[in-house]
Amino acid sequence: MSQVSVFSEFGTLEGVIVHTPGAEVEKMTPLSAKRALYSDILNLSVAREEYSLFKGVLSRFSPVYEVKDLLTAVLDNKKVKRQLLSKICDSEGTPYLFDYLLSQSADETTRLLLEGVDITRDNLTRFLSAERYSLAPLHNFFFTRDASMSIFDNVLIAKMANSIRFRESMIMDAIFRHHPLFSVETVNPSETVHSNLLPQLTIEGGDVLVLCDHVLLVGTGSRTSTHGVDFIIEELKKRKLPQQFIIVQELPHSPESFIHLDMVFTVLDQEHCMIYKPLILGQNRYRTILISIAYDKVESISIEQNIPEALEKIGYHFNMVYCGGGDDWNQEREQWHSGANFFALSPGIVVGYERNVHTIEELSKHGFDVVTAKNIIENRVGLPTSKTVITIPGAELARGGGGARCMSMPVKRKRVDW
Repeated sequence: MSQVSVFSEFGTLEGVIVHTPGAEVEKMTPLSAKRALYSDILNLSVAREEYSLFKGVLSRFSPVYEVKDLLTAVLDNKKVKRQLLSKICDSEGTPYLFDYLLSQSADETTRLLLEGVDITRDNLTRFLSAERYSLAPLHNFFFTRDASMSIFDNVLIAKMANSIRFRESMIMDAIFRHHPLFSVETVNPSETVHSNLLPQLTIEGGDVLVLCDHVLLVGTGSRTSTHGVDFIIEELKKRKLPQQFIIVQELPHSPESFIHLDMVFTVLDQEHCMIYKPLILGQNRYRTILISIAYDKVESISIEQNIPEALEKIGYHFNMVYCGGGDDWNQEREQWHSGANFFALSPGIVVGYERNVHTIEELSKHGFDVVTAKNIIENRVGLPTSKTVITIPGAELARGGGGARCMSMPVKRKRVDW
């Protein structure tokens, strides 16, 4: 049993949840891609090959847990299985599937919940339906960051912005509540917020960054609403600490590459952050807001110039590394393919896509060594102990709309010294 503990974005990784892309990725067509929140369809064989290198790197540094294995173990408990299936079938308007799913083995139920259930055309409505699935495949689940968030010693279950992803949150909630591996309390707005307010409240993990034990950074835009930020404020007030801060960054609702804060800002170590300069430092209409909480009250809310200046105001200075380097054209191109989306394995040792060559070059200029995932996995080089970017191929994965941070949900990190 492991107590969830994530008090920074970059403390040495000690446990992470992933989901290797499966058959659900291939069950997408050009027509269904937009509804599935994709701009293109992926080639599964290439995506899995790239993902295996990403997972291989993670495995060299930390225990890695697969959603599929965790869910199957949870579904071995008949009471939990019944509860989860009831919730899913009710949410997705498919009560007629409950008995069928309940009768399946834990392994098969897991497969069906992830890969989808074909529609049975046994009544007129379903016979005439243009849908192929009664339960849609979870095309997005390999972005495990979004459905749940480790914040300090709790797990916040996401209230996803799109109903096609609600099942992911339900699955993660069941895993954290019932898998013997974890010892944690889950905070689930879907179960605690009044039903009249719930439609306005959305929170996704890509928008929530943990800087330290009293500072969060949260994006608000197409995926996390201001009501979602208000929910986080109320949860922080319950901690009754003398000083806590939330830095909120407004994000554009389009293009889709700006869906989450971690697509424009990630933290690499105590000294460096990766930013998409045009949004984070540019003169634009997207506001940065600093919220100060003292004990159980909001002490102040103020507009700040940008995230780095808000951080300076509360005592944190970062050297900014520019996604795409110094050229506006390259910045725009590489941000589109998750050039700002890095995942820290330990302070200053980070993973990102090798395709973003100008971003990698910029990291090199800031003193980061560059090694490939393949060289790490095949022991051609030792595990890095100082500033290093480990590059993973992402020709296919990046087309899904996320990077290394999106594809990883840490559950335990060592505390860091500031």
